[in-house]
Amino acid sequence: MLSRSCIGLLNHVTTNDYIEESTTLQKTVTPVTGEEDELSFQQDTVSVSVSSSPVSRERRRMIIVANQLPIRVVKASEDGEQKLKFEWDVDSISFQLKDGFSEKVEVLYVGSLKAEVDQSEQEEVAQVLFEKFRCVPTFLPSEIHNKFYHGFCKHYLWPLFHYMLPVSKSQGARFDRSQWLAYVSANRVFADKVTEVINPDEDYVWVHDYHLMILPTFLRKRCPRVKLGFFLHNTFPTSEIYRTLPVREEILRGFLNCDLIGFHTFDYARHFLSCCSRMLGLDYESKRGYIGLDYFGRNVTIKILPAGIHMGLLESVLALPDTATRVKELKKEFDGKVVVLGVDDMDLFKGIGLKFLALGKLLEVNEKARGRVVLVQILNQARSSGKDIQDLKFEIEAIAKEINDKYGDKQSGYRPIVCINGPVSTQEKAAYYAISECCIVNAVRDGMNLMPYEYTVCRQGSVELDKALGVENDEAKKSVIIVSEFIGCSPSLSCAIRVNPWNIDDVCEAMNSAIRMADAEKQLRHEKNYKYINSHDVAYWAKSFDQDLERACREHYVKKWLDVGLGLNFRIIALDPSFKKLSVDYIVSAYRDTKSRLILLDYDGTMMPQGSLDKTPSLDVISLLNGLCSDPKNVVFIVSGRDRECLSKWFSPCDKLGLSAEHGYFTRWSKDAPWKTCGLASDFDWKNTVEPVMALYTEATDGSFIEKKESAMVWQHQEADPDFGSWQAKELLDHLESVLANEPVVVKRGQHIVEVKPQGVNKGIVVEELISTMRNEEKSPDFLLCIGDDRSDEDMFESIANLALPTKSQVFPCTVGQKPSRAKYYLDDTPDVITLLEGLLRHQQQIKHNVE
Repeated sequence: MLSRSCIGLLNHVTTNDYIEESTTLQKTVTPVTGEEDELSFQQDTVSVSVSSSPVSRERRRMIIVANQLPIRVVKASEDGEQKLKFEWDVDSISFQLKDGFSEKVEVLYVGSLKAEVDQSEQEEVAQVLFEKFRCVPTFLPSEIHNKFYHGFCKHYLWPLFHYMLPVSKSQGARFDRSQWLAYVSANRVFADKVTEVINPDEDYVWVHDYHLMILPTFLRKRCPRVKLGFFLHNTFPTSEIYRTLPVREEILRGFLNCDLIGFHTFDYARHFLSCCSRMLGLDYESKRGYIGLDYFGRNVTIKILPAGIHMGLLESVLALPDTATRVKELKKEFDGKVVVLGVDDMDLFKGIGLKFLALGKLLEVNEKARGRVVLVQILNQARSSGKDIQDLKFEIEAIAKEINDKYGDKQSGYRPIVCINGPVSTQEKAAYYAISECCIVNAVRDGMNLMPYEYTVCRQGSVELDKALGVENDEAKKSVIIVSEFIGCSPSLSCAIRVNPWNIDDVCEAMNSAIRMADAEKQLRHEKNYKYINSHDVAYWAKSFDQDLERACREHYVKKWLDVGLGLNFRIIALDPSFKKLSVDYIVSAYRDTKSRLILLDYDGTMMPQGSLDKTPSLDVISLLNGLCSDPKNVVFIVSGRDRECLSKWFSPCDKLGLSAEHGYFTRWSKDAPWKTCGLASDFDWKNTVEPVMALYTEATDGSFIEKKESAMVWQHQEADPDFGSWQAKELLDHLESVLANEPVVVKRGQHIVEVKPQGVNKGIVVEELISTMRNEEKSPDFLLCIGDDRSDEDMFESIANLALPTKSQVFPCTVGQKPSRAKYYLDDTPDVITLLEGLLRHQQQIKHNVE
């Protein structure tokens, strides 16, 4: 339902002015309610969308969609009335990233507020937020929100994405169907709000994080050409973990309905690509520096770029006089101490307890550290609640108490571990960063964690902080960072000390190294880290994502788009604008009016479904082929990669059927005609080299085997582990190309195969030779039907496109399946192929009957 707050505002609010002052709202008016959720769309749709490129505007609009709006809500009582105050949350990355856009980009925000708003106020709140902040709030019912956020997101997805499987009830929440339905319902409400404000032909949409992973499916369904990007701020687990999700395919398809998908690290992207390969059978490739997935003809781009911090915001905090004052106070409080700082959410995966144990180990083995080293641990509030958080809090407090009791000194007031419970302001954190010799992030798993970035910038300081710390302004700055190997920022900070958080001794040694490190080394480490952080800030990250999203959407208006599928299995198929389905009615007139016809048919995947265990042609197929061959105007050929012995056996009942085996190396025009080779050299001594090499890889790769043909050898790895099989295929390809460099063969890698065959052998050569022979016999074809389903058949389509056939010739290159192809036509599947051929046969028999 389109809210009244948006209807009147979409046209006349065109600026992107961000007010810095807060806005006050007095309670009133009526609710905005979302529609009831639908897990499935109304019907399975197959529609075609073709439109011209939109007229470019001076301004471009970006819609930022995140679980929470970058807005702070404060409830205050004035003059006896309760009022709501709104202001920008400048610490929100959603707010900060707009600095990466040009002035011509207008930014809208869609998301939930961080405070519950009474239903009676929602309409007016929505209107004020849209007018003053360009924000569109999503008001989720309490029950939906609790199941969506606290249930499915925080207690199921969050642990799972951090490698914690709920093997028992005590080890995490198990999949709950009602929570999943709430997740779907919440994502649909977000889609409703985006749909209210979007101009689908011109606007860009950038969706953030794991709360909204199926939102792209809803948006793509409603706006097929929407320019859609997604960035996952969380980790993405390995396929072995991810595949335990009962709704794994629905979520993957949600990602794949985007044009651009962003990850912090290559590891996260690699895990995602592995899941797409293993669960959806999708291949990916790197081209000109970009990783791309072909998803039903659409190129889905994968971007790897860690987020950054807002330098200006932090530097402005450092320049405040109050910050310098607080730094002086802390410097005095920790005078003579080496401060090691940790800033973490109260979360199971932050490794806080392990960090405390490592400090205890340090104090145990290094007596000089006692009374000198202090670990200040700032604990941000937990983002969810539950027994697991309470247990964690109890464990942390117990470990800290034990270490403080053992190594603390009541007389001097020394405590090895100082815990500060949040929330803690940015200014307070900056002051602690400034006085700390070292910071440590010891998470056992974390998406990014920008705390080391903030620490480094604060250690760079400002004129005011330098005075407070008693250092010269031009003095070289120094800092030391200890980071877990398992967090997103670790690869970016090349001068950080990386540790395995599970190895207490390893973390202890890193702490010891940090406090004993020479100043010169600290300066070098700081300089290099600061240089990277300064050049890769949040504006750089947002600008780079925006540019890549624009590039990824360039082909939206040069292809024909078909939308197919029910519910969360919905997807878009991108095709060439001239690509259309071949129908019996369309081809029959051409068939009737022509006198010399050539019909070329692939077998596996075309005449016979790929999934069939028994590949022997049925009696119906044999009868159909014999019927087509009975017309003297027809030349019918099966063009296959199979060997000639197999084809001869299967099609022995077809006297007039032509066969081309092993991709055209062997050809015969009828059952009684002899087999002929394509005229290439018949020396196959190279097989003696190939076979032992392939045998080596077959032995090492479970599920692989060698297929021996007269003219070729094929290494098949379809039944092997997808990733290992792919790696082995690449290695085998390189190996064979090396040992066969001087042989007249070509080594090709196809779908689950590596094939070695003589140079110049492909199905395209078959087409050329058949047409050449027919021309020599003065039977040049004026009707050409060629149907195939895989990559080898693309050679036939390419040859047909390059042939100089007479202008009046009727040519129908046709692929099986709606996918990108050099063919101009398509049929959906094998039954469609049979139906088409049966239609031609019926027409042929009708003509014969009329003549008689």
